[in-house]
Amino acid sequence: MIDKAILKMPEIKKVMLLLAGAAFLQAVFIIGQAYYLAKAVTGLWNGGQLQEQGLSMLLFFLFYSGRHMITFFRDKLLDTFSYKRSSELRAALLSKVFRLGPVVVQEEGTGNMVTMALEGIHQTENYLQLILMKIINMMMIPWIILIFLFTLDLRSAAVLLIVFPIIIIFMIILGYAAQSKADKQYKAFQLLSNHFIDSLRGLDTLKLFGLSKNYARSIYATSERFREATMGTLKIAILSTFALDFFTTLSVAVVAVFLGLALLNGQILLFPALTTLILAPEFFLPVRDFAGDYHATLDGKNSFQAIQAIMNLPEIMDTDQLNLSTWTRNDQLTVNKLNFTYGQSDFPALKEVEFSVRGFQKIGIIGSSGSGKSTLINLLNGFLAPDNSCFAINGEGMSHLNQKDWQKQMLYIPQSPYIFQDTLANNIRFYTPAASDQEIMHVIDLVGLTELVAELPEGIETVIGESGRMFSGGQAQRIALARAFLDQERRILVFDEPTAHLDIETEVEIKDKMLPLIEDHLVFFATHRLHWMKEMDYILVMDEGMLVEAGTLDELMEKEGYYVALTKEMRGEANETVND
Repeated sequence: MIDKAILKMPEIKKVMLLLAGAAFLQAVFIIGQAYYLAKAVTGLWNGGQLQEQGLSMLLFFLFYSGRHMITFFRDKLLDTFSYKRSSELRAALLSKVFRLGPVVVQEEGTGNMVTMALEGIHQTENYLQLILMKIINMMMIPWIILIFLFTLDLRSAAVLLIVFPIIIIFMIILGYAAQSKADKQYKAFQLLSNHFIDSLRGLDTLKLFGLSKNYARSIYATSERFREATMGTLKIAILSTFALDFFTTLSVAVVAVFLGLALLNGQILLFPALTTLILAPEFFLPVRDFAGDYHATLDGKNSFQAIQAIMNLPEIMDTDQLNLSTWTRNDQLTVNKLNFTYGQSDFPALKEVEFSVRGFQKIGIIGSSGSGKSTLINLLNGFLAPDNSCFAINGEGMSHLNQKDWQKQMLYIPQSPYIFQDTLANNIRFYTPAASDQEIMHVIDLVGLTELVAELPEGIETVIGESGRMFSGGQAQRIALARAFLDQERRILVFDEPTAHLDIETEVEIKDKMLPLIEDHLVFFATHRLHWMKEMDYILVMDEGMLVEAGTLDELMEKEGYYVALTKEMRGEANETVND
């Protein structure tokens, strides 16, 4: 039940030793309170005065108080440990996702990643809080009590010793069934999270095309699968709890019957019999506590393992040390026979891609969906590593572009930018934290957000994002563009469908303001909007992972090859022309 990764956490040995010490003391206090309670009751039963039992009653309350003091300090220790470790785990997870880039979010799903970073960390904290305490208590307390019971009544201790492994075996059998159900429930929850987030993001588009009701039914079907998985897990949980309570209650009843018969036959005195009867339920209590929280620990274990799977993903190691202070007109990037394959796929996503760019150029990347545009963008960002060493900057070869000197002068605008839960001003200051309010208002005007800001209750200081003012996809895209325009120091701009969520009229309006700002930059601009190609200095035409054509717009039009065929196809679908 304890994931091996937990045993590698900082301070885990110290915590487990303290928990073991606490379990030992708690077992002693349990025995002590049972002993002196039985002694006080026996004294009264034998005709003694209440005052004569004062010492036994005092010692009972002392042991009782000590037991609960141990519980208090143990819970405080675990609260501190689990909160600290889960906070570190959340920071490590976010740092890992940041280093891996948007590719891991695309593969795992936005909803799943958000749920993992929020609810998953909370479940992991609960898991750490429960599993260490429950396991150590179950491993120590029953056996210390059992040793003491053997000094009181051999037959009762033997009954408990025989029943205990039977209960453990039954718990293991039900545990495997519960694990299977919990795994299915977690997978259904991941699917529901991703499906819901994706549908929510595209709600405006779905409503525009009249598909919102279909997707509502799809979300309902997904939620029903999650409900069925949850109910299946609860059935196993209720069955296991019932079975455990039945066996433990039956065992205590058997012990009580044997003790009663022994008392009637004069084979045992009242004091050891009563002490044994008080301790019998305490013997099973750690097992019952563990079983009661078993399904909560399963949820936490699934979340913890999902987080560990992300943490163990291979990263692009920064083995090449690029020395590049600022990208200038004289710098050159060469890509030589670039190949890239996703995961275990048998088919490469990019094949033998070659091109070279120098200085400040605007490079258009165009192709149909699935042609490899976004994959090429992620490789240029350094988010992915190619299958071969194919990059060179100013003649210096390197295996990937996850280079600090390359990335620190780069601005990246993805298809779906993320809006943080913060003020609008701080969201725009993402790349330039020291920017003034005047500079922010200037870029807000450039991207056409002036009217929206005027409607916000606190202007640019209005909190947006989760738990704040929510923006549409087009508005989020404008905020991302504002981030890029605010930073005039970085000289490499990478755009992946930056205007995908904008209507054509808004796009043309922003385009007129963008063009002067992207001058004197190296720009990689992936899009399916043909009118941008007129503004590009050089165009890369992608198809099925291959660079099928490259050149200026005039050269490509003169060839009347794949690019011309692609423009005709796109005009038929999007009703655009090259000269828009």
